[in-house]
Amino acid sequence: MSLAADLRVIWALGGRAVKQTMRRPQLFAPIIVFPTLLLAIQTGGAGRGVDLPGFPQVNGFLDFILAGAMIQSTLLAANSGGIALAVDIEMGFTDRLLAAPISRYAMVLGRLAGTAVLGAFSAIWFIVIGLIFGAQIDEGVPGAMVMIIFVTLSAVAFGGIGAAVALRTGKASVVQGLFPLVFVILFLSSAFFPANLMLEPAATVAQYNPISFIVEGVRDPVISSLSLNAFAKAIGSIALVGAISVGLSAFALRQRLRMGG
Repeated sequence: MSLAADLRVIWALGGRAVKQTMRRPQLFAPIIVFPTLLLAIQTGGAGRGVDLPGFPQVNGFLDFILAGAMIQSTLLAANSGGIALAVDIEMGFTDRLLAAPISRYAMVLGRLAGTAVLGAFSAIWFIVIGLIFGAQIDEGVPGAMVMIIFVTLSAVAFGGIGAAVALRTGKASVVQGLFPLVFVILFLSSAFFPANLMLEPAATVAQYNPISFIVEGVRDPVISSLSLNAFAKAIGSIALVGAISVGLSAFALRQRLRMGG
């Protein structure tokens, strides 16, 4: 097939993935509702944390935690995308796609395209919510654009992991079982609290957790001017996670094709 035909397939499957998520509360709620509620609870309950010695200079706790809410939403979007893909496998929709004259990899890329759109939507949602409730983005509009780009790319990178598990197992229940793991990985990062103020061994784990670098890249335009160091670490971490996840997805797809779908 030509590249133009592959792009049409990816566009169609990506659009279907977005509609599928929006129409199912069990897929949409974790992406927007849960992170928004947690953002409100943490901002109200831990707002005095900014007074701790060693806490970064911020206008308010909301400014600090906003990036964490975005990445939490992105991780949950990746998980929801994997669940939806596993449901497609269980219902036989993927088998019909395999029988069609389309690129096999376009199936996965279509799902990741949908996850990217949800990631961008999530970033815009939390930027708007943050601004409404008093958050300040020091870098203004350019900073907001950088945040949206980082979150969108993160959605693709993390989405590949959900897709890989779905393709390998073909079971929505297995992918759904990753939900608690998402929170463990997220809370062992600097998403919701500075790594330098955590107790060991959480502080060391957070210091080297790729999610910490991504969160700090998203947070940087909010609490300070854009830093080349934070930008480079965020891009490098997204690229690392993306390379691993896409590789795992490609391997899982080949395994499924070898087993006959």
